[in-house]
Order: sequence, then C-alpha cells, then structure tokens
Amino acid sequence: MTAEDPYTVVWSEQTEHLGRLAREEAGWYASVAASLVRPDDRLAVDVGCGGAGMTLALATALGPEGRAVGVDGEPAILATARERAPHLDFLVADLDGDLADLRAALGEPADLVWASASVHHAGDQQAAVNALAGLLGPGGRLALAEGGLPARHLPWDLGVGDPGLEIRLDAAQDRWFASMRAGLPGWTRMPYGWSECLRRAGLSGVTSRTTLLEREVPLTDAEVNRVLDKLAHRVDHLRPAGLLDPADLEAWDRLLDSADSAWLGLRDDLYWIEARSVHIGLLAA
Repeated sequence: MTAEDPYTVVWSEQTEHLGRLAREEAGWYASVAASLVRPDDRLAVDVGCGGAGMTLALATALGPEGRAVGVDGEPAILATARERAPHLDFLVADLDGDLADLRAALGEPADLVWASASVHHAGDQQAAVNALAGLLGPGGRLALAEGGLPARHLPWDLGVGDPGLEIRLDAAQDRWFASMRAGLPGWTRMPYGWSECLRRAGLSGVTSRTTLLEREVPLTDAEVNRVLDKLAHRVDHLRPAGLLDPADLEAWDRLLDSADSAWLGLRDDLYWIEARSVHIGLLAA
C-alpha cells in the first residue's frame, strides 16, 4: 500500500511480516491443528498459507502417512514458505477463482481445508467459501479462522493524547478494512456471519470455537517488543490512508519513539489478551 493507494495490499511486500507471524504463532497453530485433524485424515490443505505456520502444524498432526499442502496466490510468499518447509508441497491458487486447477493439482479430495484471515481478501467471500468447500471429500471439514476479538495491550488512559487511543486505532482499522474490501474486484457484501456462510456453502454441523489468548503479566521483554512492533506496524499501515486523527497520530509517534519519555517500552503495565474464532463446517458423507 502507498500514499497514492493506501487500500491495496501488496502481498509480495508482506513476506517478512508473514514469516514472523508464522514463527510466533507456532504454538497456537499446533494446538488448533491437533484439535482439527482426525486419525483417518490423509490430506489437509492450508489456503492462504502465508509463512506456512499452519501448513507445518497440519503436517505434524497428520503424521508421516498424511500430506499437508500450502496454497497461496502470491508466488513470493510461496517461495518463502518453501524455504521454511522444503519437505512440504505448495501450490499457487487465487481465492477469487473457482479453484478447479487447485482441485486437479491436489489429485484427491481433502479431508480438511483451513483458511485463516484469507477469505476476507476475496471480493466475493461467499463464492470463495463455496469454492473451498468444493475441495472437500465426503466427511471433510472446512475451517475458517475469521473474526474473534482484537488484541488489547494498553491501559485506557496513557497520559499521552486522549484516553481510548487503542480503541480508536481499532476503529480506524475497521474503516480501512471496509474501504479495502470495497475496492476489491467483484466486491460483494456478505451481510451475515461466517457460520451462515458455511451453511450456504452446503456444509452441515457448523460450529464455532473461540480461543482466549492471554499472556502472563508482566510481559517479558520479548513480548513487550512484539507488542511495540505490532502497534507500529498498525499505525504505519493506517498512516497513508489518513484515517488517524492528527492528535492521535502525534500521540502514537511519541509512544512508539524509544527516545521519547512517553515510550511504551518504559511501561510495566502493558498486557496481551485477544480472542480468536474458528468456524467449522462438515461435508456430509
């Protein structure tokens, strides 16, 4: 994204960020993969695989008799994923298509299809979920990691800027997201939730699982640094779109400047709590 086009994500520029996320989220991926994979599963597909964090976790959960395949629409992302997991299979596919080529390349129906924070980048989300469901064999499951609650890290009143700074950052992110989606080719509104989306894709037994992620306080130095990196990434992500109030932006620049007396890294009251939801639907046998 640029100042001229702040709502288009240039995925080839996100490889380092996605790789870092994959490493940091390895524990969560392993836990979720272990809960999703069944003993008789043989093929699991990670669509929008990014840094291959879930692809690796699925491969471990499947064991040596199973096959995990990572899928992404950006060749640069797949190249980095292959470097991280050279023993796994990776394929190129675009969620805005019907995935017929992906079905053919897989060679067999999938037992499990996983898509995390990828479907919301498709212009027509329902059509994308329909296509993902089409990868399943009888008894297969489609799991969408979408929604939940955003992470919270900061006290409401930081003594710099107006109180509620982090809440307004989330609101600005929401406005960015709406504009990003409105600019996607084939943009179609989906005025219902992910569980209904799975049902409309022909899946049954739809359930949702939400995991609370909370780090013990006080945060470690590494966790504090990660919080600061995340906040800086979000502020810089929103800056070109002009969605942050100038006073808020001035406050963020102070809070994220290690040379400033207000630097967040000097505080001992940062925390980390968030909720992640996974929605699962079954293709009847």
